[in-house]
Amino acid sequence: MAFLGQLLVTALDIYVWIIIASVITSWLIAFEVIKVSNPQAANIVRLLGKLTDPVYKPIRKYIPPIGGLDLTPIVVIFGVYVLQYLIMRIFIYPF
Repeated sequence: MAFLGQLLVTALDIYVWIIIASVITSWLIAFEVIKVSNPQAANIVRLLGKLTDPVYKPIRKYIPPIGGLDLTPIVVIFGVYVLQYLIMRIFIYPF
């Protein structure tokens, strides 16, 4: 059971890093460091969007951007950490 819990925690850690990569990529696009007209950059942006948008869309219904700042990644990362804590309490340290 502990192996399954550790596997889930590791998968969630990887997803947090994907969210961070998505945020950094969006900043680089906003400051025109990365051009979306570049095919490789467009592929990376599309891939990150496919990985994060299914989680972001339901949350964006309830949390609109504040002053042009999207708080959805912060909320998702917080939720992932809460989920990791619960997984660790249930699967790894059940006492």
